[in-house]
Amino acid sequence: MSIKDTPEYEYSKQINIEHRKEFAQFFTPEPIAALMASWLLGNSRMKTVLEPAFGLGVFSRALLDKKADLCIKGYDIDETIMSTAVSLFEDKPQVSIIKNDYIRSSWSELYDGIICNPPYFKFHDYDNLGAIKEVKSHLGLDCSGFTNLYALFLIKSVSQLKKGGRCAYIIPSEFMNSDYGVQIKDYLLRSGRLRHIIVFNFEENLFDDAITTSAIVLCANDDNDQTVSFTNICNADELGRIEQLIASYPNTIQDSIVYNTTKLKSSNKWKQYYQNCNQSKFDNLVPFSTFAKVSRGIATGANDFFKFNEQKAREFNIPRQNLKPCICHCVDVPGSFFDQTDFEALSQKGKYVYIFDGVGSKNASVLKYVEKGEAEKQNEKFLTKSRTPWYALEKREPAPIWVSVFSRNRLHFVRNTSNATCLTTFHCVYPESDVFGGISIDLLFAYLLTDTARQIFLDNGREYGNGLSKFEPNDLNKGMMLDLRLLSDDDKHEIEKSYKRIQSGDDSAIIAIDNVLRRFFAH
Repeated sequence: MSIKDTPEYEYSKQINIEHRKEFAQFFTPEPIAALMASWLLGNSRMKTVLEPAFGLGVFSRALLDKKADLCIKGYDIDETIMSTAVSLFEDKPQVSIIKNDYIRSSWSELYDGIICNPPYFKFHDYDNLGAIKEVKSHLGLDCSGFTNLYALFLIKSVSQLKKGGRCAYIIPSEFMNSDYGVQIKDYLLRSGRLRHIIVFNFEENLFDDAITTSAIVLCANDDNDQTVSFTNICNADELGRIEQLIASYPNTIQDSIVYNTTKLKSSNKWKQYYQNCNQSKFDNLVPFSTFAKVSRGIATGANDFFKFNEQKAREFNIPRQNLKPCICHCVDVPGSFFDQTDFEALSQKGKYVYIFDGVGSKNASVLKYVEKGEAEKQNEKFLTKSRTPWYALEKREPAPIWVSVFSRNRLHFVRNTSNATCLTTFHCVYPESDVFGGISIDLLFAYLLTDTARQIFLDNGREYGNGLSKFEPNDLNKGMMLDLRLLSDDDKHEIEKSYKRIQSGDDSAIIAIDNVLRRFFAH
């Protein structure tokens, strides 16, 4: 069947992307749905199935094609998609679709099979605290407030498997390498029901309009709880390996990576279990926090209100003392060095390089602008409503080094000598001191420009497909780096000479620094 012949394709043509994003509707390709359904069908006694985020029932369709007598229950919260789904299954009385939030549905009902592509929401885009409270009350699991909804769906479903039951989820792989994922991984291991994790390292995104790297998580409530396997799938031609993996269960296929469950640590980033780590190529590594502390940029909670350029400042007559120099967009700083001259150039081009700072001001224009924000309900947004006053900004000193939050194949570090702070488009890097163990800021930054540094850091990033990685502050703080203190004075001097060439525009000097580092630290 062509993708254009699917209900999902027709629905996507008719329903605008804003609505689909509001309800996190990213549809599973039918070949993937069929593979996941085959895992459930491995339970020969399967009669009852739950699809917690029903959508248009792609999984139910795949299951019923193979086993028509299943009793299937589905949940969804979007009336628009439900009306289409009901019409699709009107001749299938064994399928019931219920308008309800799965997390708040019954926890005591058990199923022979559960299959799902759950919604992916940022923590502030839904009642995450209410969902987390549900999980804690039923499972005793104290999840982080940043836990994504898809992860809560997963652990609830794992808890609802009958003896012999199976569960198949396709979710972002983020949970395996994030801080909030520690509790999720811990529960999966303690449950004794985790069997396989299949990681898609496609060059292209598996889902249209979704920026994430996906994984299929396969669980079973059986006695084969001694091992967990990881399988990397790099392109569509390798999907047959998933079929082999499922068909061979409880045995594993040759190119899967198998671990005894006692060897898996929930506190570790699980990337190390299914990918070769760059850091293994080097000796004498230390955490990046040895030399610097990384914190996120300023989160305003209402960027459109707080961002200013020269034109907007004139329009609202905001005094200069109420505008704080701040880089608002990563694309405005494409290079590795940024100084006050660069800042002034951006300002003259009309770029947003200021943020509003009106706390304590009695200026009439400032007060009027605050009133404007309140009329627009800017004070009722997720972050602003918790501040006193609501337009107070987080305190951040200008960081001498910035690093982009998202990167494609390589981290973007910037040496900042301007007086500007930054929004969350960058993280702030604050060296412990100007000189720490003989390591100057310039020497540290010279290191950060190298491929060696970037490759090692990538071990700690979160993958989002198409070569895109995301780094939270702790990903960098806990990330490893070469212990530059071990370099000889001659090596440090050689690096510093090369760094001066880079400052003069000679990027080829980065290779010379890399050569020094590899000569000393590489195996």
